[in-house]
Amino acid sequence: MASQGEAHPYVPHDLKLPGFVPLFLSQSEIVGVYGISSLLVVVFMWVFSGFVPKLSKTDRVLMCWWIFTGLTHMVLEGYFVFTPDFYQKTTPVYLAEVWKEYSKGDSRYVGRDAAVVSVEGVTAVIEGPACLLAVYAIATKKSYRHVLQLSICLGQLYGTAIYFITAILEGDNFSTSPFYYYAYYVFANHFWVWIPSLIVIHCWKKICAAVNVHEQKTKTR
Repeated sequence: MASQGEAHPYVPHDLKLPGFVPLFLSQSEIVGVYGISSLLVVVFMWVFSGFVPKLSKTDRVLMCWWIFTGLTHMVLEGYFVFTPDFYQKTTPVYLAEVWKEYSKGDSRYVGRDAAVVSVEGVTAVIEGPACLLAVYAIATKKSYRHVLQLSICLGQLYGTAIYFITAILEGDNFSTSPFYYYAYYVFANHFWVWIPSLIVIHCWKKICAAVNVHEQKTKTR
């Protein structure tokens, strides 16, 4: 077992982390569990959505995305927000291990940066449940499904923008190496840039088409 209070590996090296306990799990174990768990969630939703009548492939893909990102927000990011002492855990707690590992790419997490905690708090508490509501709305073809998805995506894009912009303004020097910078800070977050952007375009077109149809019907009355 790693001894409590050892020097931490994060940048800046003078970051104060009283009671820091080094990682118990390896990078491959941490990333592997997350990857397999995410894959199982997506596969489950894809299979489940196949039993919902009259769903297009696009809607099924969207349901897979929303269940994945919703659980990520609520479980993974929720743990970070509500467990400020995760780096002090003296026994192997998987979610704590995730954030100790991810902090190699962005030490603002282990250092409890106010901007990061705020963004993740809103994401976990509001956007996470909203993502699960989007799954239900798509499956049941609720009239608000496109507006809801558009709203969530704008929130995700705003949060991601704040995440990157604040890092740049603070010097963008929170990674232990270029590998962790690009693997965790850049790659792990880029999905929440282009995927919400595509969904915004999709929902925008759907909403505009619905409004046009409504206006045409109104004119013919």
